[in-house]
Amino acid sequence: YGDWGSKKYLVASLDQSLRRMELNYVDIFYHHRPDPNTPLEETMIALDGIVRSGKALYVGISNYGAREARQAIKMLRELGTPCLIHQPRYSLFDRWVEKRLLGVLEAEGVGCISFSPLAQGLLTNKYLGGIPADSRAASHRGNGAIEEGAITKDKLAKIKALNELAQQRGQSLAQFALAWILKDPRVTSVLIGSSRPAQITDSIGCLKNTAFSANELKKINAIME
Repeated sequence: YGDWGSKKYLVASLDQSLRRMELNYVDIFYHHRPDPNTPLEETMIALDGIVRSGKALYVGISNYGAREARQAIKMLRELGTPCLIHQPRYSLFDRWVEKRLLGVLEAEGVGCISFSPLAQGLLTNKYLGGIPADSRAASHRGNGAIEEGAITKDKLAKIKALNELAQQRGQSLAQFALAWILKDPRVTSVLIGSSRPAQITDSIGCLKNTAFSANELKKINAIME
C-alpha cells in the first residue's frame, strides 16, 4: 500500500500494528511525513476516521513544514479531531523549526515533541574523543545510524566547546543538549533513544536545570555558527 499518506496505507498500517502489539487502540497515531502524491485532505480525513473508529484516541503529525502543518491543523480542527502534537527533528545541530514552525504550533495551540534531540548521539560524550571503534558510525551499520562522514572536524570541535559549557553548568553534554531544547515553553517534550538504562537516567537529569542565561545562549549561538 505504499508508505506515505493514503487512507488505505494509514488504516492498514495501524491495523497491522495493533495486531502485532495485541492492542485494541493506541493513545496517539502519527502521520510521519507529508505525501507529495496524496491530497492532504485524504490524509487528514483518514486520521479523523481512525479516531472515530476508536483505534486511536488522538492524532499527531511529524516532519511537516510550517505551511503544511498549519493546513493540516486547520483541516483536522474542522473535521472535529484536533491535532494534538507535532513531532519534528530538532537539536542544536538542526534548528529549522525555530524559523517558523514553533511559531505556528504556538499560535495553533499544538504541542511539539522533538525527535533526535541528541543528533543521533553526537550530542553525548560518545564522540568527545573522536569516533570510537564500537560506535554505530564506525560500524557502517545503517538503519538510521549516523554516517562516519557526517562527523566532521568542525562538528567535533563544536561538540567539545558545548561540552565545556555543559561542565560549567554541572551537566553532561546530553543533559545540556536536552535542557537547551526544553528551555523553550513551546516544546512539550523530547524523544530520547537509549541502549542502556543508565542513558535514560542521565538524560532525565536534564530536568534539574533547563534555564539558560542570556550569556550562555550567546555563547551557544557563537559556537554553532
